[in-house]
Amino acid sequence: MSAPSPTPRRPRRLGWPQRVFSQVLLMQLAIATGVTALATGLFLAPLSTQLDDEAMRRALAIAQSTAAQPQIAESLLTTAPEPGGPVQSAAERIRWSTGAEYVVVMDRHGVRWSHTDTRRIGKVVSTDPSEALAGGEIMEIDSGTLGRSARGKVPLRDNADHIVGAVSVGIAYDSVHARLLAAIPGLLAYAGGALAVGALAAYLISRRIQRQTHDLAFSDISALLTEREAMLHSIREGVVALDRTGRIRLLNDEAQRLLGLGPDAAGRPLDDVLGRGRTADVLAGRVVGDDLLTVRGNRVLLANRMPTADGGAVSTLRDRTELERLGRELDSTRGLIDALRAQDHEHANRLHTLLGLLELEKHEDAMEFVTEVVGVHRATAEQVTEKVHDPLLASLLVGKATVAAERGVSLRMAPGTLLPDRLVDPRGLVTVVGNLVDNALDAAAGSDDALIEVGLRADGRTVVLRVRDSGTGVPPESRESVFTEGWSTKELPAHGKRGLGLAMVRRLAERQGGSATVAGAPEGGAEFTVVLPEALTEPGLAETQHPEPDLTGGVQ
Repeated sequence: MSAPSPTPRRPRRLGWPQRVFSQVLLMQLAIATGVTALATGLFLAPLSTQLDDEAMRRALAIAQSTAAQPQIAESLLTTAPEPGGPVQSAAERIRWSTGAEYVVVMDRHGVRWSHTDTRRIGKVVSTDPSEALAGGEIMEIDSGTLGRSARGKVPLRDNADHIVGAVSVGIAYDSVHARLLAAIPGLLAYAGGALAVGALAAYLISRRIQRQTHDLAFSDISALLTEREAMLHSIREGVVALDRTGRIRLLNDEAQRLLGLGPDAAGRPLDDVLGRGRTADVLAGRVVGDDLLTVRGNRVLLANRMPTADGGAVSTLRDRTELERLGRELDSTRGLIDALRAQDHEHANRLHTLLGLLELEKHEDAMEFVTEVVGVHRATAEQVTEKVHDPLLASLLVGKATVAAERGVSLRMAPGTLLPDRLVDPRGLVTVVGNLVDNALDAAAGSDDALIEVGLRADGRTVVLRVRDSGTGVPPESRESVFTEGWSTKELPAHGKRGLGLAMVRRLAERQGGSATVAGAPEGGAEFTVVLPEALTEPGLAETQHPEPDLTGGVQ
């Protein structure tokens, strides 16, 4: 069997590169080359003019120096124009000493008295000298018998300051052009060096960009940004990104929902947006650890924080409110199962006792025994319902009394307890009472004369709740810490987290404008007090429909 033929490779097309590194490098090289070429051109353009002007001024200066010598004007007036005459000798001496191409002295008729070519002495000059003979000074580039030159012409005056002729000095234009050409290689060398430095800098910058962009193409970066935005705003976890100064850099939709913030929170300091508290401490990194629990409003959040290379951090938030509620219900259910198991044994013992009394035909004793057992439970229920008129809360307290009795703890209502059936938020108060009673039950269990006392009192529209236990109490230095998320002295429950119940109690109280505090009870133990302003409706308003009673309550 023959091997499959390899897939032909597609020819690589030439064109604009796709990588950020290559595009930035080419653009920077193009810019560096363009700037170098432009700078070179801008320098060369005035250089030619500058050299011309310099040559003309030099020629004019030589002419002025020549005209300033009085013996030349005197010789012009007293001698004839001859190749060996004093004017020719003086002019040639000046020409050799200054490096000029020619030094021509002429009289008022334009006749030469000196010239580089002695055959032209005594002849009229080839260019018009009238302006110089009129007293003017001339600088120009013109062509004459010796070719193109930079010229300077000045009048020649005698001792009486009368114009007796003119002096014309020329600088060979070829030498000026040669200076220009001689300057170009050096200029190009400097330009090439500058271009090389610019190219090296461009390469180094492009390499840095290549590392930072992971050698991606612009299209890849755009696609990644689009995917990032879609992912961040579609996932069901909150994402909060902070910069090194603690300002919020990114806040996705889920984080806004969990933290109760708006999109305008981006760009603002975290502490200004969230305020002081555990949530801000966790997100800012002032509390370290994995899977940190915090409470924001009525939500239980699980936070993890990861620092970034630029000094900032990215935190993720997961909503554990429902999970915590289910965990508390699981703990409560297990407690009820244990209570029911104990009741099952007790019920079996009672049935055996009743069966024995009947077999012994002690019918009156059997009736008294049944009446006593039923009366205890009925008395407990009647005691609660007479003082707590809300059916949801009353059901909770009856159930908690049963659980407490099975654990050897007596739960009773405090004297003066009276709560009308006008609760605004029965479930919220059930959560508060359930958490406090469960904490008190854990604290009182195993103590001498174990007792829990629950007091509920209405003061206008305010509800005052007090829960006292006979446990060991809360030390004064820990009376604020018990309301902090994550603080607990108990072993971990089935759902793996502790220290949320009392924090939620305080949050629920503060959300209604109230408070939650703890103090020492007069007989020992702890006494928790929760004040809930406006927890009751005005008397006479229509009664609110209450949900089905929840016998499980909430647990820490």
